[in-house]
Amino acid sequence: MKKQDIYIEKKYRGSITTPATKEANALLFRVRQAYANHEEMSIKLVFLDHKLQKLKKYQKGSSQIELELLDFYIALGECLKFDINDAHKLKNSVILTNDTAHSSFNITKRLKLINKKKLSNAKRSYLFWDIENFSSISSIFSEIIDKYEIKDEHIIMAANPDSLYLKRAEWEANLYDYGKTLNSFEFIKCDHGKNVADDVLLEKFQEAKLKNSNVFILTFDRELKERFTEVTHQSNNLFIMSK
Repeated sequence: MKKQDIYIEKKYRGSITTPATKEANALLFRVRQAYANHEEMSIKLVFLDHKLQKLKKYQKGSSQIELELLDFYIALGECLKFDINDAHKLKNSVILTNDTAHSSFNITKRLKLINKKKLSNAKRSYLFWDIENFSSISSIFSEIIDKYEIKDEHIIMAANPDSLYLKRAEWEANLYDYGKTLNSFEFIKCDHGKNVADDVLLEKFQEAKLKNSNVFILTFDRELKERFTEVTHQSNNLFIMSK
């Protein structure tokens, strides 16, 4: 960050703290040029149309770089006294979409390494997800899927038909902000029957014969946690949900 005086048309307009990035310097140039030419000031000086469309969906890293650039544009608007209402609206929208505050359910406080005392080296990461227990998904994406770079094909979901019928629209709406649908992953619609979704997840885990992997089990079912623990290879890091 550096503080600098702003002169436009040889007139001092104020001083501002500028982030030490090429994006911020480029934005400052565009704003000064538009201001001097008496052009319309808008967030299109910050982002092109295709980027504005992307910001309507979840961005990996919670759009921190974009939010910092927006903050700089807002500071410029306050310094140069031009309308920045559109920038405030976009900022609020990005924060809401990415849920940077996360939900009240913070998954990182409940994740627990269950099968060993210390983490071992892992080549890949997998997620076995009983989705009907976790429809609030912001922490799951930011703290597990993004953090461990879990590929879509390594995310195994299962749901019983009754839950699918009742909650599918809700699940799809939640996933939409992340540019995903249920079919983005290995999603399994189960048959009717007690604990059938749990059985499917365990069966898929056993079939995969995973080794040297981080394995995340998202379920509150105590018995299923125990069954996963019993069959996992000792080279895996098995994470489950604690109380």
